[in-house]
Amino acid sequence: MAYTIESFKLPNGRQMAYALSPKTPSKRIVLLSNSLAEDLTSWDSVVSVLQDQDFQVLRYDQPGHGQSSLPSESELCSLTFELMADEVDSLLKHLGIGRLHAWIGVSMGGIKGLYFVTRHPGIVNKLVVSDAIAASPTVMGVPDNFAMRARAVKDAGSITEDLANTRRRWFGEEWMAEHPKETARMEKSMATTTIQGLEACCAALGSPSFDLRLLYPKVGQGCDGALIVAGEKDADLPVKMRDMRKAVVESLNNNGKNVQVQMQIVKSAGHVPYIDGFEDFCRIVTGFLT
Repeated sequence: MAYTIESFKLPNGRQMAYALSPKTPSKRIVLLSNSLAEDLTSWDSVVSVLQDQDFQVLRYDQPGHGQSSLPSESELCSLTFELMADEVDSLLKHLGIGRLHAWIGVSMGGIKGLYFVTRHPGIVNKLVVSDAIAASPTVMGVPDNFAMRARAVKDAGSITEDLANTRRRWFGEEWMAEHPKETARMEKSMATTTIQGLEACCAALGSPSFDLRLLYPKVGQGCDGALIVAGEKDADLPVKMRDMRKAVVESLNNNGKNVQVQMQIVKSAGHVPYIDGFEDFCRIVTGFLT
């Protein structure tokens, strides 16, 4: 699939890389927001499915990932989801996009989606949140594995081992052995992650300000419907995200939006279910979007 990756200069001077597919007759735009440690090319197969469904697709790279520029020195320890959500708003304004049919976010991309709809209400129609934790380890009072991960990578002076461990954790050795082509594609996507990009995004994930539970009451003001998704093998998220679904339902209802919010499990998939649960993930999501 041929496409062009463009670059946009953010207000803080950092460059954000993005790709926007051609306009469609429906004029419905879907934004894809991915996890830490991969770039926008990870969505290639999903984009093809969405384009076949007559959606225009926008995706972008996290700071220090893909073709987005490195975070500043100060952002290495201070980057937040509030700032990153506002940066997506700047991108939409740059592109002249005032309405999104949907925001589909996985992991930190889903977290960012919740921050976005509460900070910029009325832009997103449908919100899909997949495989997202609800708060930082600092807020939850548990050891900050994100800080430890970033520190280990800095001390090693290389991100290679971290990315290899991440692939094993996300997909498992058996799946990777059975899907060598897709594993190689993801290895290439993940290899664009820089040490600085990992460190800054881990700072956001570990920030004392990261607590979705404080945002849930405002979600119903920011979007018109939602879908919660989790990979079956993604630790305890298939259970813990039920609380997110319940809170989002309550928020939508309190804002006069009496819609169902489903919790869908992607069978045999892990933390990035649009890869190892591709067909099931696409079926679930497109069913919600159409």
